[in-house]
Amino acid sequence: MTTMAEQTPRRARFFEEPRFEYLPVALFGSVMGLTGLSVAWQLAARRFGLPGLVADGIGWAALAAFLALALAYGTKAVTAWSTVVAEFRHPIAGNLFGTLLISLLLLPLVIVRISPFLAQGIWILASAGMVVFAVVIVSRWMSSRQQVAHATPAWIVPVVGLLDIPLAAPVLGLPHTGTLTLFALSVGLFFAVPLFTLIFARLLFEEPLAPAMRPTLMILVAPFMVGFSSYASTLGRIDAFAEGLFLVGLFVFVILIGLLRDLPRCCPFRVSWWAVSFPAAAAAVAALRYADHAQIGLADGLALLLLAFATGLIGALALRTLVGIVRGELRALSG
Repeated sequence: MTTMAEQTPRRARFFEEPRFEYLPVALFGSVMGLTGLSVAWQLAARRFGLPGLVADGIGWAALAAFLALALAYGTKAVTAWSTVVAEFRHPIAGNLFGTLLISLLLLPLVIVRISPFLAQGIWILASAGMVVFAVVIVSRWMSSRQQVAHATPAWIVPVVGLLDIPLAAPVLGLPHTGTLTLFALSVGLFFAVPLFTLIFARLLFEEPLAPAMRPTLMILVAPFMVGFSSYASTLGRIDAFAEGLFLVGLFVFVILIGLLRDLPRCCPFRVSWWAVSFPAAAAAVAALRYADHAQIGLADGLALLLLAFATGLIGALALRTLVGIVRGELRALSG
């Protein structure tokens, strides 16, 4: 039998040895993608009568993925704190801590059907955390000279995080949230313009992104598609400005799909590929919202096309990731 004296050193060794130190915080982007896809299927079920169980199943998968990642990354924080600090201080990777907060902003859209009180509590904490995170990151950018090479699509994440704050507000039923959601929408859209311009200029005039970072290009779609949904959620209408956001997002989406079409052939799969999941899901959600507004067949066809694309893409990413985990390849795939 194992004695208490033998068990104690084992517990001590567990906390002394780094665990999951290779796991990037950006993997929470998978939760964002799954939650966004669940919302898209909810909208499709209402508009086209598609099975609502699909949305529920994807939502449960998103919740399970978040819990698994929270446990793994929490273990990393306990056993390899210095690695977490270095990741946060990194000029590019540090921005991706926003994926954790955005996941918490989106999950209430799934949880509200189970426990409205829990969904409200998570949204309040996540909204406060997202505002603080945005202040910290923008202060970091402005407090020291930045390198143009560091201006990658990951810099969009703190801005997109603010734009995600209004999305769940209408279904949560919380009073006195109008000012907060308008603040998040205004600041998010305001900072999206110079950041998009800066990143676009960097892509034009500097060295191309490393192969492992190419999937993050799709993040450039998010400010427009999420901005459209956030605008509609905050103001309760789709006007010409909102329609313009959607159309610009669609234009950028088409361009980036063309640029990334050869990704499976030129670059080996990495968990960084999950960066494409949320923008694809956000495009499907925006298209479904727009179709409900436009009430024309062309908009319906576009919405169904983007829903099918996002579903196939995220399904493929999930399958490849699960296969990698079963094979014990997670460390290699996180490189």
